[in-house]
Amino acid sequence: MRALNHIQSWVFDLDNTLYPANSNLFSQVDVRMREFISNLLDLDGDEARKLQKKYFRDHGTTLRGLMTHHNLDPKPYLDYVHDIDISPIDPSPALADVLADLPGKKYIFTNASAGHAERVMDRLGIEAYFAGIFDICDADYRPKPDPKIYDQFLEKFDIDPKQAIMVEDMARNLKPAADLGMKCLWVETDTDWARMGSDEDYVHHKTDDLVGFLKSLL
Repeated sequence: MRALNHIQSWVFDLDNTLYPANSNLFSQVDVRMREFISNLLDLDGDEARKLQKKYFRDHGTTLRGLMTHHNLDPKPYLDYVHDIDISPIDPSPALADVLADLPGKKYIFTNASAGHAERVMDRLGIEAYFAGIFDICDADYRPKPDPKIYDQFLEKFDIDPKQAIMVEDMARNLKPAADLGMKCLWVETDTDWARMGSDEDYVHHKTDDLVGFLKSLL
C-alpha cells in the first residue's frame, strides 16, 4: 500500500488490538475493578459497579475517578485489576513474523500498565519486536484520547508524527493522532463504545484482520 510506504514508526494499542477482542480479557479486568472499589469503599457489588461506570464515563478511566475523588495511590489498583488469566490469548507466530518484517520501529501506546503489556506481549510472542511501551503511568494516569499524552508519547520516543501510524480498536482514540499528522488504522470491533467515531475522516484505514493488513504492506 503505497500510501504507507513512508511509515517509520508503528504505534499499536494493546488490548483488543494485538489480540482478538473475543479473548474477552476485559471482562476479567471489569470484575476486578468492581472488587477493588467494593473493598476500598466498603460498597456492595451493585453500588461498586455503578460508581465504577460513573467514574469511567466522567473521567475516561475508573482509575482517574478514584484518584480525583478518593486520593487513590494508583499502583495497588493497577496491580490488582491486571492480575488476570491471560491464557485466553493464543500465541501468534503470524503476528510475530509480520512485525519482524515491517520496516521501522514499533511501540505500544496503552491505557493499561506496562506490566500488563509485557505479560500480553510475552504471551503473544512479540515482545522482541517492540522498541518501547508508553503506559498509563507515563501518561500521568490520563487516558487516551487526552491530546496531551499523545504529545508526551511522541516526545518520549522522538517520533515524527508525519512518519508514523497509530493502530487502535477504539476509533475515537485515533483523532488526536490524526490531528498531529499520523496515519490511523482502526481495527474493527463489534462493540458500540469502540466503534464510536469509526466513520469519521480521521480513520484513514480499517481492517478486521490486522495480520493480513500488515502483510499486504510488505
